[in-house]
Amino acid sequence: MCVIVVLPAYNAAQTLYKTYHEIPHELVTEVILCDDFSSDHTSEVAHAIGIKQVIRHEQNRGYGANQKTLYNAALESGAEIVIMLHPDYQYNPALMTSMISLIQEGVFDMVMGSRILGGGALHGGMPMYKYIANRFLTLWQNVLLGEKLSEYHTGYRAYRGEVLRNIAYEENSDDFIFDNQILSQIILAGYRIGEISCPAYYDESSSSIGFAASVKYGFGVLKVTLQHLLQKWGILQLKRYGST
Repeated sequence: MCVIVVLPAYNAAQTLYKTYHEIPHELVTEVILCDDFSSDHTSEVAHAIGIKQVIRHEQNRGYGANQKTLYNAALESGAEIVIMLHPDYQYNPALMTSMISLIQEGVFDMVMGSRILGGGALHGGMPMYKYIANRFLTLWQNVLLGEKLSEYHTGYRAYRGEVLRNIAYEENSDDFIFDNQILSQIILAGYRIGEISCPAYYDESSSSIGFAASVKYGFGVLKVTLQHLLQKWGILQLKRYGST
C-alpha cells in the first residue's frame, strides 16, 4: 500500500532530524513536510535530510491549514494510508508500524496514538493543567457522543486514504480545533477508530500551545460537541459534515 507520512511543521529545526530518522522508512512510500512559515531553518533542514516534498506557506496560516495542505498533497500522491506525525518528537515515530498494520489488515479506518493509555502522559512531562483539561474534555465527548476513546486530543493519527477523501476536512478551522473537528466528522460518518498506547515526550524543544490558546481550544471542543449532536439530530446542516 502507498503509505505517506505527513509532518505539520512550525519551528521544528531542532527536532526534525531525530523524528525523521526514527520513521520506519521501509514501510513508508513518501514523507511530506509543510513548513507553516517558521522563523527558524525548518525547511532547510528538511531538504538537507532528504525529504523530497517540502511545502512552505508564505505566511503563518495555522495548524489546521497546515494539515489541509498536507492531506491534499498526500491524496494527490495516491496515498492509501496517511499518517500525521508532529516533527517536534513528542510522539514515538516507531509506533506507526503498528498503526499501519491495524489499517492495512482492515481492523480500523483510523488509528490514534493515545498518551493516556498506559498512564504515561504525566510521566512524559505533560503539564498538569493540560492533563486535567484532556481528561475533562474527553469525558465530556465520550458521554455526549457515545464513544469510549481514551483521548480526543492527540496529534498522532493514521487514516485510511478513503476516509480523508470522503470527509470535508477543507471546511474545518485553520486553527488547533481542526483536530477535534475532523475526529467529529469521522465519528459521525461511522468509521472505525482504534487507539494504541503512545508515550509522550515533553521538553523545551517540543511544540506546545500556551495557556490562553488551550482555553480557546477547550471552549472550541465544547462547541464542536454541541454542533456534532445538533447535526446528528437533524437540527443543523453544517457544510463540514457533508461529503466532499
